[in-house]
Amino acid sequence: MGSQFTINPMPPLVPDAVLDALRDVSTSHISDNLQRFSGLCGLTRLHGSAKLVGTALTVRTRPGDNLLLYKALTLMSPGHVLVVDGAGEPTNALVGELMMLYAQQRGCAGFVIDAAVRDRASFREADFPCYARAISHRGPYKHGPGEINVPVTVGGQVVMPGDVVVGDEDGIVTFPAAAASALIAAAAKTAEMESGIRAEIANGKREQAWLDRVLGPHGL
Repeated sequence: MGSQFTINPMPPLVPDAVLDALRDVSTSHISDNLQRFSGLCGLTRLHGSAKLVGTALTVRTRPGDNLLLYKALTLMSPGHVLVVDGAGEPTNALVGELMMLYAQQRGCAGFVIDAAVRDRASFREADFPCYARAISHRGPYKHGPGEINVPVTVGGQVVMPGDVVVGDEDGIVTFPAAAASALIAAAAKTAEMESGIRAEIANGKREQAWLDRVLGPHGL
């Protein structure tokens, strides 16, 4: 019988230049250029308006148990995002205010928790990026088992250690760091296209080229 704990090495951090470039890119534009097929779903943003941008440090844990989250917090470097596969369990909160405060001191960029959290007001007041499946006053167990820096499933998306994590008011997207430059360029083109559509809408005409591009191929 093997160990109940797996702790793999930390993945490389995404370069600061890449993260800085993503701070002004909306998750919707990234999602559009991921074929609208990727991205985490079903999590709620608990903080204010802060943008989440960082490198995934992943944890997979037994539902309701946060022992390995404690270990992960001690291993993180500035810029890591704690991404937790807690199987979507809504009953026992895996993180709260105290873990948030410690994570902030470690330079953590935010939490993405496919499970419950508590102390919602603290996340809102600190504007510390946190997305979660549910809110629960019940605390967690601390027995394990668990794994750190393994592939996890969060909100229907497989997240790999070292993936780029971007979150805003529309939700969260993740993708390999190697894809970042291409996605940033593609998202810029999407933003430019939408700017042109807004200008066309402003002319007040019923006939619009952007509508025709959608309707025309269907004979509508």
